[in-house]
Amino acid sequence: MFSLSDDQLKAAQDVIRDDPSLIWYTKSYDTLNILSVVEAVLNYGTWDQTQRLISIVGIDKMAKLFAWHNTQPRSNLHKLARNYYSHYFARYAPKYSHA
Repeated sequence: MFSLSDDQLKAAQDVIRDDPSLIWYTKSYDTLNILSVVEAVLNYGTWDQTQRLISIVGIDKMAKLFAWHNTQPRSNLHKLARNYYSHYFARYAPKYSHA
């Protein structure tokens, strides 16, 4: 669905590994998929962590991942995160935005 290289996925998982409070329900960081990492960082991460993840996967792919989360019937993204990143990705990745 969302193709990432092994290096990109490992680097994204490292964002969580560096701050385990982002995903507190597991210590198996190597098994996390990119959707879980994106959800955690957008909901609970700092601006620097978000920018780090964007630099790893790219703004367009990050916008696609956000759009996927945002269109799910039961999204776990917080209301404020959904609103903010809808505007953010509409501005910086309009091709992939559903705003």
